[in-house]
Amino acid sequence: MQEEKTDYNENYYKEAYEKEHIKCADLAGRIAELEEKNEELNFKINRIKSNPVWKASAPFRKAMHFLLRQRSRLKNCGNLRGLAAKIKYKQREREAMERYGTDSFPNEARRKKENETVFPRIIKFSILVPLYNTPKEFLTAMLDSVVNQTYENWELCLADGSDEEHSYVGKMCEEYIEREKAHTGGESRIIYKKLEKNEGISGNTNRCYTMATGEYIGLFDHDDILHPSVLYEYAKVINEQDADYIYCDETTFKNNDINKMLTMHFKPDYAVDNLRANNYICHFSVFQRQLLEGTELFRTKYDGSQDHDMILRLTDRAKNVVHVPKLMYYWRSHAGSVASGIQAKTYAIDAAKGAVADHLRGHGYEHFKISSTRAFETIFKISYQIIGNPKISIVIANKDHKEDLSRCITSILEKSTYDNYEIIVVENNSETPEIWEYYEKLRENEKVRIINAGDSQHSINRKFNYSAVNNLGVKEADGEYILLLNNDTQVITVNWMEELLMYAQREDVGAAGAKLYYENKTIQHAGVVLALGAHRTAGHSHYGQHRENLGYMGRLCYAQDVSAVTGACLLVSKKLYEKVGGLDESFAISLNDVDFCLKLRELGYLNVFTPFAELYHFESISRGLDDEGEKAKRYNEESARFREKWKAVLEKGDPYYNPNFSLDRSDFSLKIEKNVI
Repeated sequence: MQEEKTDYNENYYKEAYEKEHIKCADLAGRIAELEEKNEELNFKINRIKSNPVWKASAPFRKAMHFLLRQRSRLKNCGNLRGLAAKIKYKQREREAMERYGTDSFPNEARRKKENETVFPRIIKFSILVPLYNTPKEFLTAMLDSVVNQTYENWELCLADGSDEEHSYVGKMCEEYIEREKAHTGGESRIIYKKLEKNEGISGNTNRCYTMATGEYIGLFDHDDILHPSVLYEYAKVINEQDADYIYCDETTFKNNDINKMLTMHFKPDYAVDNLRANNYICHFSVFQRQLLEGTELFRTKYDGSQDHDMILRLTDRAKNVVHVPKLMYYWRSHAGSVASGIQAKTYAIDAAKGAVADHLRGHGYEHFKISSTRAFETIFKISYQIIGNPKISIVIANKDHKEDLSRCITSILEKSTYDNYEIIVVENNSETPEIWEYYEKLRENEKVRIINAGDSQHSINRKFNYSAVNNLGVKEADGEYILLLNNDTQVITVNWMEELLMYAQREDVGAAGAKLYYENKTIQHAGVVLALGAHRTAGHSHYGQHRENLGYMGRLCYAQDVSAVTGACLLVSKKLYEKVGGLDESFAISLNDVDFCLKLRELGYLNVFTPFAELYHFESISRGLDDEGEKAKRYNEESARFREKWKAVLEKGDPYYNPNFSLDRSDFSLKIEKNVI
């Protein structure tokens, strides 16, 4: 029996080998055919390009491409008005840029003050820079930006994987080492090591780390520039806030001039959902050495997105991630750099997805999906698994307005793909006969219940109180989750409930909110920003921008943490709703939703805005605007109460809205100030 089995195995493997051999031969033949066709195609292309007519038509083709680009931009802006707003925004941005380049560098007096500051805790920073064939001009600028730091307790660890043709890299580093020795009168703060071979970004940086002796580790690219005060600012937050992971705002620049900025990225404070969707932290990451204990710095399997992987891992371990809201890192954009476009390193996309997936699995998530968004290949939509089939109670407060309510409920019933829900309409002193007729029709649907807030059983005051009406609806709800929904909304995306539920189900999330549009497809809600607007209470970010707009740094294209979401479409577990006492009925009309979200945050929960749950919101149709008479008076009173209740929170500022942004506009416009650092 054993011999027969052996013969069978030999024959099986022999046949399998022959089949694979035939496949390989066939594949080789196909490759040869394609190469031949490619040579023929290249010949034809070169013949066309050498044609005088083709050369003469170059100006026309350039003009045509310009018009096509403008058409694409106009589409993203929505209309001419949107384009005009974008142009104005860019003008303000260019004006602000003048304040964030070399004009922000410390003058002699400030440099002396920073240099002489003695902190209670003297921190030594080890700055790691992997070198590889670095152009002379880039290398000089990078080295100078470290040497010229106002805070002087640092060491620069350089691991050089350059080839023989770029041997000048080592010579230049040695020159700086000698200057350092002369400056310090002893040892150099620059440590250089020539590697036997180039090990890539991850490998070279890991070699830098073996040379480091500092308490805090900083990651710095060989072609970028640091602001002279960045280490001073980082030492300051370590001393004042016990920060163990720190990052700052950054800009990309071109033509070897940091004043010629392409984009400026003013970031939010630490936000885990933002980070999962987009490596917004990026530069200049500095962290306490202890965070690396038991793990490695860069993992080579994530080359191309090794920094995103590292940031996800180390911020998970950190006790206090601190964002320094100052532009202090200058990221050079040139051919071959990621700053110049992800096309330069396409493998970074897969690496980033892999890093995020590894992070999510580490947090216990399974069966999720990571996909690129329309904003950018490495800005992701993360689809979490819906656990079970929990019942959602959709609570809609209503008074009259039959057409609005009918449009809302019809869109829910006809478009929603999630089926385990109930609709609770809380009737509040309606007067028109048609609404009562519509209620009778609704009662025929087993998914809909009508609760009369004004009957003897409930007896809510006839004076409208949005909070009280919704609290009543929640009290009567059977669902595990509560979805507060305005009667003047209309569902757009069929899986809107799933998109909200996947976040509300998470143990760390309080409320989840949707992206809402006006009838003209401009944005009404994309997350709430504290202190934004004239009343300095709260306002909507990206307000009035077109539906196709990507948002500031792509923020209209991915789910993110926000301070609050609007009660016009808000999903939360009933357990949490009751835990925070529901909507505060002292906020009868306005700010009750923001107050509710801040109560959730006070208990340590995140509030998440997702752009993948979309609805129309025909705002103020139901109750009108709060801009005159008694309504304006009431709004002013509630605003004053809100500012008093959340005074400390408002003074601290919205953690998800950079303090460099103006609070007078919702388009992420920068403040125009002379002194920014």
